[in-house]
Amino acid sequence: MNERRPGQWPVEHPVDLDALQCEHPLADDQLYVQRAAEKALHEMVLDSIRHDLEQQPSPLTVLTAARNWCTRITAAAEEISRAKRDTA
Repeated sequence: MNERRPGQWPVEHPVDLDALQCEHPLADDQLYVQRAAEKALHEMVLDSIRHDLEQQPSPLTVLTAARNWCTRITAAAEEISRAKRDTA
């Protein structure tokens, strides 16, 4: 028998892709909806921050507000991380 290299055709054990897709048709839809919801949430948050930055009167206050956002986000992340560590 000839030695085959990986990826070489013909495949010895073909997979029926149609059968694989039909096993969990709702799982793909649920993942799509979940990802779409997560993306929408991220977009809303970023749009909110962008709106706040656009309301600043000068370039300096824009950068100051951005630093304040970063500080608040980092503080929230540390708080949430600490809480998750404490419950684990």
